[in-house]
Amino acid sequence: MQEFTKFPTKTGRRSLSRSISQSSTDSYSSAASYTDSSDDEVSPRDKQQTNSKGSSNFCVKNIKQAEFGRREIEIAEQDMSALISLRKRAQGEKPLAGAKIVGCTHITAQTAVLIETLCALGAQCRWSACNIYSTQNEVAAALAEAGVAVFAWKGESEDDFWWCIDRCVNMDGWQANMILDDGGDLTHWVYKKYPNVFKKIRGIVEESVTGVHRLYQLSKAGKLCVPAMNVNDSVTKQKFDNLYCCRESILDGLKRTTDVMFGGKQVVVCGYGEVGKGCCAALKALGAIVYITEIDPICALQACMDGFRVVKLSEVIRQVDVVITCTGNKNVVTREHLDRMKNSCIVCNMGHSNTEIDVTSLRTPELTWERVRSQVDHVIWPDGKRVVLLAEGRLLNLSCSTVPTFVLSITATTQALALIELYNAPEGRYKQDVYLLPKKMDEYVASLHLPSFDAHLTELTDDQAKYLGLNKNGPFKPNYYRY
Repeated sequence: MQEFTKFPTKTGRRSLSRSISQSSTDSYSSAASYTDSSDDEVSPRDKQQTNSKGSSNFCVKNIKQAEFGRREIEIAEQDMSALISLRKRAQGEKPLAGAKIVGCTHITAQTAVLIETLCALGAQCRWSACNIYSTQNEVAAALAEAGVAVFAWKGESEDDFWWCIDRCVNMDGWQANMILDDGGDLTHWVYKKYPNVFKKIRGIVEESVTGVHRLYQLSKAGKLCVPAMNVNDSVTKQKFDNLYCCRESILDGLKRTTDVMFGGKQVVVCGYGEVGKGCCAALKALGAIVYITEIDPICALQACMDGFRVVKLSEVIRQVDVVITCTGNKNVVTREHLDRMKNSCIVCNMGHSNTEIDVTSLRTPELTWERVRSQVDHVIWPDGKRVVLLAEGRLLNLSCSTVPTFVLSITATTQALALIELYNAPEGRYKQDVYLLPKKMDEYVASLHLPSFDAHLTELTDDQAKYLGLNKNGPFKPNYYRY
């Protein structure tokens, strides 16, 4: 007891009960991190905070967490050697000098490395979060301390979310000329609210299925007045972030929130794209019985050949233990499906958007919501049946766990190169349309990451290169090649 009472009891110490029940409302990618309990009582919008340089051009949970956030960023840098290498190679040239980038992504230690790389390459950055649950508060504080205008904290309301985006865009004497988006919300906001700013944007870089879909819609309607780069469909993003990352992070998110054992569990995965393939591979390896739902006959055939049974959701909804959505669509899991689920069925989303599960239909008087853990709700029916809803239908891995730093290095390097390409492209190279990342850049991103594995590429001889009709230095595959 003497040892225990040495520590303060009200502030500066996190109690055991807090670390268990509220840790993921703080930060650290939903794992526990240090946050003074008094911070939760006041909205960051109502606080007056300044960093050590006297600047208040930010809005974060607690600027005092900056030192802890800086350590998180330094740890991430150790596994993002390719991005750091790009930073060192291009730092002298400042290829983004004059670029004013407004960004809306997950704000984690890994994205902080990207943001600071962009700043090192000459850009000015203002940043908000694309997900109300994924921000690491201490990392946002570290960015604010370093002088980045960041407006984000974990647990934002919907109103906070749009307020933060608006604060990034709407600043006297500063006008964005580049957009880096994840999900399309920032692009949509600028397009709708600030059309004059949108017309002067030199390029948009988008990394999610949802955001790319919205860009193509604008383009088809003839309303996209700036060039945009579709990073999501670049090979390095599709295969590594979507497939390999989700293969590891799906289990992390489910284990942290539910402690479920997967052996013998029946799981239905909605969508067999790259995200779905990654999720299914992980679940199958742990002994789960996996079903797939698909609209695309090619993806459905792939699922069959990989040993999964392709079904309609309505055919298995009564028997499955876990439902995972990863389609990028809306209303994939409807109220009718939710009504028919078995007791204690776990429902979660691995797609970017929170539209896949019809969560709104569950907010009715006859259903009771019970928060049992951070990001874990029991929705209780009148007969006592419970459905376990994770992250309120938002992106599971970044809301409830972490994602591998190395994979995010690949995505971040791709985003940085896309911004450099669009910003420095001569007039006329890119028209008002959506473009894929040039194949040569995709290969360059991959080559930057090979030294981490001590991998050594075989070089073509002149005779071999001539036989294949290739340049010895690439690109090695045509644009239509499917990896």
